[in-house]
Amino acid sequence: MPLNRRNFLRLSALSGSALALGPAFWRNAYAAPAQPGPSPYGAMSGSADVNGVRLPAGFSSRIVARSGVQVASTGYSWHGAPDGGACFPVSGGGWIYTSNSEKSSGTGGASALKFDAGGAIIGAYRILSNTTSNCAGGPTPWGTWLSCEEFSGGRVWECDVTKSSQGSVRSALGTFAHEAVAVDSEDFRLYLTEDSTSGRFYRFTPSAYPSLGSGTLEAARVSGDPLTGATVTWVAVSSTKPASQQTNASQTSVFNGGEGCWYDRGVVYFTTKGDNRVWAYTPSTSRLELIYDDNLYPGSPLTGVDNVTVSSAGDIYVAEDGGDLQICIITPGRVVAPFLQLVGHNSSEICGPAFSPDGKRLYFSSQRGTTGSSSNGITFEVTGPFRT
Repeated sequence: MPLNRRNFLRLSALSGSALALGPAFWRNAYAAPAQPGPSPYGAMSGSADVNGVRLPAGFSSRIVARSGVQVASTGYSWHGAPDGGACFPVSGGGWIYTSNSEKSSGTGGASALKFDAGGAIIGAYRILSNTTSNCAGGPTPWGTWLSCEEFSGGRVWECDVTKSSQGSVRSALGTFAHEAVAVDSEDFRLYLTEDSTSGRFYRFTPSAYPSLGSGTLEAARVSGDPLTGATVTWVAVSSTKPASQQTNASQTSVFNGGEGCWYDRGVVYFTTKGDNRVWAYTPSTSRLELIYDDNLYPGSPLTGVDNVTVSSAGDIYVAEDGGDLQICIITPGRVVAPFLQLVGHNSSEICGPAFSPDGKRLYFSSQRGTTGSSSNGITFEVTGPFRT
């Protein structure tokens, strides 16, 4: 049961200026999806900096890793095709940034960069090896990284981010073209996206949270109009193949090209690239809402939606795969605007946006850099006056 586009004109009486009420605003009824407007950080610079990044005034960038090149003085060469990522705090005020490698045929995996409290790189190492097409994933509240394989037989691997190691497969989370996963620490469930034109939105309930060794996997069934707030019920599915290939496939809803997924203060945000949409699901009410659709407003800046993260201020940052090679921001006031742009990366995509634990640094990668080759990925850090 595909989720078809609706005529937006009937919502015109419900739109108007939205108030910035923080993350809970996404749960308010009858709020129109985000529309183009000014960024809270102002316009991007007219030209790129020395690293090829256009940024608002007050922000700066640095390159922290390049594929195939030793990271700082660590002796570790950064992986190719860097993709989804997340940050984790460590004792002493430092943090770790993890990054997937979307290399194919058993050459993928994930690596980590370790920073001290001042932001200097003090370590780099492999946390997952010999897997395939590790695209996105998600952090857990207990400090592990869930790395997702994006192919028809893909699985989820749980990784120790603190040291050079090998992750453990979590087969109960399903076998399909995984994209991303988010952990809801309030209802003790996981939510997963599937990167397929016939993809589904999944929920996993562990048998003994936080252990992910066993549990119940379900796919979403949507009723109602997501522009005004639809309702989700859940249908049990097998973990051994995609929901679209199961006998009860007609009972679950299609999400065209599931991409990023992120949990923040009671809401699960996820994106679908097939229709350039950003969604918000509230588990406590089973409400599903469409909060961005580039088809609704002329000149919407965000296209090619991909990985997503949320800042401590409740701003949603969405990376583009294609489009204008931008990271765009969606504010709690439902305004969408460009935040940064890569110049000269026309055959690449932006991946892995994630904030340091203090919210002062944003990490992301250009998967194929300026050459268009997965062997030339670049991982960036942006610092500046981020809202908190």
